[in-house]
Amino acid sequence: MTAFTVALVLVVAAAGLLRWRRPAWYWLTFGVTLAALRVAFRYASVMDACGLTVPPSRWRLALARVANRPVPESRAPRILRLRPTRTGLVLRLKLRPGQDAFDVSAATDRLRHSFGMYGVTSRELRSGVVELRMTGYDVLQRVQMPAQVDRAPMRIPVALREDGAIHYRDYRTVPHGLTLGATESGKSVYQRNLVAGLAAQNVALVGIDCKQGVELFPLARRFSALADNPDTALELLDALVTHMQDVYQLIRAQQRISVNVPDAEIAADIWDLPADMRPVPVVVLVDEVAELALFATKDEEKRRDRIITALVRLAQLGRASGIYLEICGQRFGSELGKGITMLRAQLTGRTAHRVNDEASANMAFGDIAPDAVLAAIQIPTETPGIAVTGDSSGGWARIRAPHTSLRQAVNICNKHADRTPDLPALEPFRPAVAPLPSARVPLSKTAPATA
Repeated sequence: MTAFTVALVLVVAAAGLLRWRRPAWYWLTFGVTLAALRVAFRYASVMDACGLTVPPSRWRLALARVANRPVPESRAPRILRLRPTRTGLVLRLKLRPGQDAFDVSAATDRLRHSFGMYGVTSRELRSGVVELRMTGYDVLQRVQMPAQVDRAPMRIPVALREDGAIHYRDYRTVPHGLTLGATESGKSVYQRNLVAGLAAQNVALVGIDCKQGVELFPLARRFSALADNPDTALELLDALVTHMQDVYQLIRAQQRISVNVPDAEIAADIWDLPADMRPVPVVVLVDEVAELALFATKDEEKRRDRIITALVRLAQLGRASGIYLEICGQRFGSELGKGITMLRAQLTGRTAHRVNDEASANMAFGDIAPDAVLAAIQIPTETPGIAVTGDSSGGWARIRAPHTSLRQAVNICNKHADRTPDLPALEPFRPAVAPLPSARVPLSKTAPATA
């Protein structure tokens, strides 16, 4: 065997090993080049086979007859840009007259097979321009978040989408969210990623964990208020409602509306206030909302009604005062009693992990994205962490949060414990924590005294 043959065999073996053990490395070394070549050489025939071509226009046919030339072929959408990424390819297409973005969306599965990609999704950028995002491997099998992400106040990266893009939780765009999922479906990991992302920002975290605090109390150093039972939760929610009213009074006092004040300077929420006067935003995390809605006695029923009423008020009025809700649970339907569906209607962002029945998926997406219901009930049991996310726009996507252990989340919260703001209205609910142990290590060890 020649040296060239040996080198070729080694390269092929290395490519096969990388594709099996490290698909991300394989894509960056070999896959991206091969995929780009496949798209470039197969593009015209694939578009024709998928029905994404248009017949030649009349003027082209007339010109061919006059010039005595062959009949021109059908034309495929024009490629505006082909850009490789760390997970796949991004193909931007200019549609021909008569084509529609829905035609491309309906053909994504055929395009996936024809180009030999793992997944293909499409979205319309503007009239006549469609973007195809093609992934070269299963990016949700082993989630690796990019080293550089686009961070902004109240906007944190929490998961990776199936098309390789980052899924952000933007509270200023989607103020309130609902997270559903069965036991061992990945809700806790998703919640830890939220807390870890918010810990480094100027925000007050408020937690309600009626499982005796086993999920949120280990992160107590970064929380401004915590409740571990329904009675304390009711008092905490009442304090939040009072805080919300105080913030509105501050905004009202700073509006100073007159004929000389431009529209852009009229304060309508906390983000319109000057930075030195702006109250700190508050994110309320509710773990297992059913524990707040269930009751067994008349007294518990009265407490339950007050809790749900306070949550509905915060969901309806809290955005402008900088109060945002993150509600988690296994189910969230009308069987939890009156007021639940009213609360759910205010929760714009929906995330559903693996659920046990179709009714649970309908609770999340039945009223905003019916197509996502089928995707939510098809999440396999052996892949915890995979979820379907959507909002009121009707769009949805499969995501998976990177695995964050409780120890990692605790370390991040301890690191940013100095960012925990002091809110006078929530001071009675501030968790009591012991001071952090000193990291200093003595330079020498003294032998223990002997008798």
